[in-house]
Amino acid sequence: MKHPSIKKYEYHNWANDKLFKRLKELPDEVYDTELKSVFPSISATLLHMYLTDVVWLNTMQGVSFEETKTKVGMKASELKAVSMKEMETEFVKLRAEYDQFFSQLENLDHLSQYEHPVYGILNATYVELIDHVVNHGTYHRGNITAMLNQQGYSGTPTDYVYYLYEVGTK
Repeated sequence: MKHPSIKKYEYHNWANDKLFKRLKELPDEVYDTELKSVFPSISATLLHMYLTDVVWLNTMQGVSFEETKTKVGMKASELKAVSMKEMETEFVKLRAEYDQFFSQLENLDHLSQYEHPVYGILNATYVELIDHVVNHGTYHRGNITAMLNQQGYSGTPTDYVYYLYEVGTK
């Protein structure tokens, strides 16, 4: 049986897939339209979501803050102006990296120590960090729904309960 946090991570991917599916139904310009919101565009929001997921995977893997910062900076430059399709591909590749990492873990409740130059020491389990990744994605998918609304389009329902209904029918 899968660990509940892995199921939540699968929900995170399901919700991102739903979001990309909805975005593909809309005119191309919706993706890059500048708006007054938390981020200047849907593309910028998705880039932030992706880069944050990279940060937390690296963190859980024990990569140093400095190395992660460098990697994320390079990724940000590389992906700043990519198409929605290319961004979706990056999310899929990152999902595979997460899946590979999770498959090697024996204990998701293992407590690890993470050091941040500003915030200090964090003692957290993999479960807590996975839950953070999922929660962060949920928050920003909500931002994107609001951004779609600003442009006259509806979002797509990505509440956890819809995921439960969908996977429960399979």
